[in-house]
Amino acid sequence: MNTSLTVLIVEDDPHVLLGCQQALSLEDIPCQGVGSAEEALALIGDDFAGIVVSDIRLPGIDGLELLNRLKARDPSLPVVLITGHGDISMAVGAMRGGAYDFMEKPFSPERLVDVVRRALEQRGLAREVTSLRRQLAGRSTLEGRIIGRSPAMQNLRELIANVADTSANVLIEGETGTGKELVARCLHDFSRRQPQPFVALNCGGLPENLFESEIFGHEANAFTGAGKRRIGKIEHANGGTLFLDEVESMPLNLQIKLLRVLQERTLERLGSNQSIEVDCRVIAATKADLDELSRNNGFRSDLYYRLNVVTLELPPLRERREDILQLFEYFLEQSALRFDREIPVLDNQTLSRLMSHDWPGNVRELRNVAERYALGLPAFKKSGTQSASGVGFAEAVEAFERNLLSDALARNNGNLSQASIDLGMAKTTLFDKVKKYGLS
Repeated sequence: MNTSLTVLIVEDDPHVLLGCQQALSLEDIPCQGVGSAEEALALIGDDFAGIVVSDIRLPGIDGLELLNRLKARDPSLPVVLITGHGDISMAVGAMRGGAYDFMEKPFSPERLVDVVRRALEQRGLAREVTSLRRQLAGRSTLEGRIIGRSPAMQNLRELIANVADTSANVLIEGETGTGKELVARCLHDFSRRQPQPFVALNCGGLPENLFESEIFGHEANAFTGAGKRRIGKIEHANGGTLFLDEVESMPLNLQIKLLRVLQERTLERLGSNQSIEVDCRVIAATKADLDELSRNNGFRSDLYYRLNVVTLELPPLRERREDILQLFEYFLEQSALRFDREIPVLDNQTLSRLMSHDWPGNVRELRNVAERYALGLPAFKKSGTQSASGVGFAEAVEAFERNLLSDALARNNGNLSQASIDLGMAKTTLFDKVKKYGLS
């Protein structure tokens, strides 16, 4: 059964059925007809996105029983009933039981089209609300926000869950575009500090002469141009989380001041002698090797050790290729929803490029490619798309195979027998591949 917004007509009178189908087809409304409720129930699965128009009097299961069974499956499914002259009171009772509307025979094609269009519109809105609710529910779990089935991402989620609700400072290491701020927000959102502010500061995005005021705040007239008091980022994050992105860019002369705040849990605004108590958790992110920088006097070692209580390493996308398709499909769905487009089918050429590309921009680059594809544009530009690391065909195929196996196991709750049937693969072969790829 087509899962798009379509109309299933249930009518045992072939002449009435044909007339309904012709009326809807002339208005470019997709429809399908069956002669019994039993046929309809066999066609309508959990993913049915359309509506049902059914005669009340049918051989076998009648229209009222069909209504009850469909509503038990999906309360939001609109069911329109067709009644004879003597069935009006029955139809009114059915509407109280959840029927969308009813039409008395004989009815005009215009009446049918009008009712069907209104029901389809309601169905579309209901499914959109359901989709948004699922997205919100997904974002309430780590699996819904930190996406990927690779061992590296599974380990990352376990570490986040383990340390999120502690006061330990965290250092997040990873290349540009790997999702360091997303991880920082997860650490905040899954902690008891979640109701309090999450304050982000890009240490590489401020000139040095403004950095001190931005992070510590200042009093009115503390310096030329300081017309009024300003609350700094640390004070604003009191009770919550302070996220310092590109912390390797912080000026050395300010690193000692930040260290003092972290040690003493107090700060002084510029131009003030008053100490202000602050309680904020510090999460820092870096794309550089802070350990090496500290050994070469490029970063204060005492601040490095203060920040580096817990280290979370985010792997580049090229090192977890089995996650590429899952991430791409997620971004494609989000982009299609945002741009109000149908989700395009992934063609083989794009699939091959996704798996072989080197992804220097990591997840951020993958999101951009998904957005282009959702708009119907070529996913990859002609230049600058060759793999810098020369990823071979065999490696790309293995990553793709691992992703398919992971999906099948997830769909079947880890049941090897069911997954092997799903994949059309011998159970022994699947077992060997699961062992080869270290899947669980």
